[in-house]
Order: sequence, then structure tokens, then C-alpha cells
Amino acid sequence: MVLADEPRPRDETLVKSGTTAFRNTILALFCAGFATFALLYYVQPLLPVFSETFGLGAAQASLALSATTGLMAPAMLVAGAISETLGRKPVMVASVLASAFLTLAMSFAPTWSAILVLRAAAGLTIAGLPAVAMAYVAEEIAPTAIGLAMGLYIGGSALGGMAARLVAGFLADLGSWRSATLALGALGVIAGLVFWRNLPPSRHFAKRPFSTRELAQGFLAHLREPGLRLLVFEGFLIMGSFVSVYNYIGYRLIAPPFELTPTGVGLIFSVYLVGIISSPATGAVAARLGLRNVFWVMIALMSCGVALTLSSSLFVVMAGIALLTFGFFGAHSIASAWVGRRARSAKAQAASLYLFLYYVGSSVIGSLGGIFWQRDGWNGLVALVSLLLCAAFLIALRLRKLEPLSI
Repeated sequence: MVLADEPRPRDETLVKSGTTAFRNTILALFCAGFATFALLYYVQPLLPVFSETFGLGAAQASLALSATTGLMAPAMLVAGAISETLGRKPVMVASVLASAFLTLAMSFAPTWSAILVLRAAAGLTIAGLPAVAMAYVAEEIAPTAIGLAMGLYIGGSALGGMAARLVAGFLADLGSWRSATLALGALGVIAGLVFWRNLPPSRHFAKRPFSTRELAQGFLAHLREPGLRLLVFEGFLIMGSFVSVYNYIGYRLIAPPFELTPTGVGLIFSVYLVGIISSPATGAVAARLGLRNVFWVMIALMSCGVALTLSSSLFVVMAGIALLTFGFFGAHSIASAWVGRRARSAKAQAASLYLFLYYVGSSVIGSLGGIFWQRDGWNGLVALVSLLLCAAFLIALRLRKLEPLSI
């Protein structure tokens, strides 16, 4: 007989699918993912507008995103460790709200340099959400529901990214990039408050003092684990490939033979909706078939999608972007869940390490894609991305055979 005041076994206190706690958790995580990725990626359809307004080339304009992801990457390494000391929820709430207020400030920035400073600062604050959210899910959600929870969180990310691109493109056409930025900042504040109100406090989090030595030892331990080492490099490859296509597709679509307006380019990004479907659907399929048996399929879909964007038909290009997006969000949701399951301890650090390489890929390959675009056009960019995805596919096949096969 178990007394009322005795602690229950950990498995009994994990949040299970179908419960009120699970619904509150996924609502909160969905809103957080929505806000974070809206504030991160709303600048993509505005890159041609920045080029025209400030007299910039494509590679220079892409710094509006690369400056953010470039600072996010190293901040990811520390964000998880800070949450080990201050707590998961406080760090995530501060991350979302601070990022929203920095975006509001950017709408009043007088120069391109000021914009880049604020976007870089936003990279530091945004970093507090993704790595810690992965750790929170791994600690608080029952193993059978982790894939679904992570899929819904990433689905919120997809919706935020899509909505931000649509709103930014439309408002830039209707008014200016400043009105678009102001609207997205206000939306971020609202989503951040919903997140703060609904996310349950951590129940399985053990506070630890911040230690640089332990932080370094934790990262080295994760890098010695073969599966984690391959997964973090996969994050680099798939994110860099995805961002490169989205960064420069707008430049291609405003030029002949398509000649779309900023609103038209923003509407093309509505294919992001498939990411909302892909993440939870892939998570559910992976729960039945295994992460390793679905991951490589998602990367293959990304490669097929990139190839379709070579077409001169707008419909085929849209289909290619949709296929790329479906594959990317499926692959990312699987990799995120896989990292949490392979890490035996310091899960926040493992998530931070994955996201560090993930955003390094976004920054480095995203900027490199601009050089290929300016030098060799769309064919050159597709060649670069196809090579990267080929490497990602081969690594996915290696991961498929890696022990333990039960993960």
C-alpha cells in the first residue's frame, strides 16, 4: 500500500497523452514554437525589400537572418546549462518575451546597422527557447507521447514561420517593412503570455549550479556517443539546406519568368502549412515504425523537393518547396526526439549541442547559398543543397543501423 504523502514512481508522474496536463503542455509549446519561429523567420520574404531599401546585394541582405542564427548557435550551448540552474520555464518565458520586445524595437531602427544589431541580440534571446523546450519534453512527457509532443511543438514552429512570412509579405506590400515588424513583435508578446499562462511547472527537473567545467565535460560526453555525434551533424546539414532554399527563393520568384510581388512571394510560403501536418504525422508514424526507419525517408523527400524547384513552372516550384518543407519538418522532429532519447543525462546540453550545429548550418550555409546564387544562379544553389542532402542521406542510413536498435 502506498501512503498519500509518499512520492509516486517517476513513470506515474510523467505527462501522458490525452490528459489535461498534456493538452495544456502542447498548447503552451505550440504557442512558444509559433512565436519563436515567427520572430526568427519573418525577415525572409523581406530580404528583397531590404535589398531595394538599403541598396544591398542578396548575400548582404541575408544577414538579417544570418546575424540572428549566427548568435543563436553559441547561445544554444549556454542556454540549456542556464536552465539547469534557473529552471526550464523561467528561461523559456524570458526568451519568448525578450525576443518579442526586441522585434518591436527593430520596427523603429533608423539604419541597416541598427537592424543587424537588434537582429543579433534577438538571436541571443531566441536561443533560450528551443534547446530548453526539447529538454522539458524529454523530462516531463511520457516516452510514448514524446514524438507527438515534439511534433506538435515543431508544428507550431511551422505555423509561426508560415504566418510570419505571409503577414510580413502582405504588410510590406501594403505599407512597409516597419509595419510588418511591428505587427510580428506584438504577435510575439501575445503568444509569449499564453505560453507563460499554460505551461505546467517542471516536476522532474533537478536544479544544478552552473559550472563551466561540467558544461564542457557534458558536451564532450555527448560527442563521444556515436549516435548523438551523427545526429548533431544531421542538424547542420538539413537546416542549412532548408534555409538556403527559403532565403533565396524570393529573389528567384520576383525575377522573370515569375515576376511576383512581395505579397505573392509571401503567399508561396503558405506551403509551410505542410510542416504543420508533417511534424505530428511523422512523429505518429515513427512511434509505430521506429525513428530510424522514417528519418532517411524524410531526407529523401527533401532532395526530391529541391530538384523540383529547377522547373520554370510556378506550380511545380511550389510543389517542390512543399515537398522540401514536409521532409524537413519530419526529419527535424525525428532528430529532435532521437537526441532526447539517446542522451542518458544532461538532456538540455544534448539538445543545445544539436541546435548549436543546427543554427550554425542556418548561418553558414544560408550565407554561402547567397554566394552560389549570385555567381551561378538557381542552378548553382540547387547543386550546393543537393550535395549537402546527399551527405545527410548517407548519414541517415548509418544511423539506421546504429545500436541500440530499440531507440
